[in-house]
Amino acid sequence: MSLSIRNQIAGTVTAVTSGEAMTSVKVRLEGGQDITAAITTDAAKELGLAEGTAVTALVKATEVSLATGPVAGLSIRNQIPGTVVDVATGPAMASVKVDVNGGGLTAAITADAAQELGLAAGTSVVALIKATEISLAAA
Repeated sequence: MSLSIRNQIAGTVTAVTSGEAMTSVKVRLEGGQDITAAITTDAAKELGLAEGTAVTALVKATEVSLATGPVAGLSIRNQIPGTVVDVATGPAMASVKVDVNGGGLTAAITADAAQELGLAAGTSVVALIKATEISLAAA
């Protein structure tokens, strides 16, 4: 199946913590970064998720925020450092491609935000992704 979701990063499940309705899944990406996905417990069971399961983390570009450095005091669990490799800016929106050590992420942000952050190829950034915005596919 082909998907319109730009961000598809391979990884391996390192921990699964299930609750009544939601499950927290920790994933080590191929580049060595750790992320957390919060998915329904039913979905985790259907996918057969357990430590060592190969998965693909899926994130829509509109769900990736960017900062020019680490952010403290924030509930967003996933802060992935990277380097901007390309910025395509239109009148309203910008598509920012970020190399995150072993993979790439695309962030769709406003053109104003891209300008205010001074984003250009070579800029160091931190991609911010809420755990609830990461979907998982079993490999």
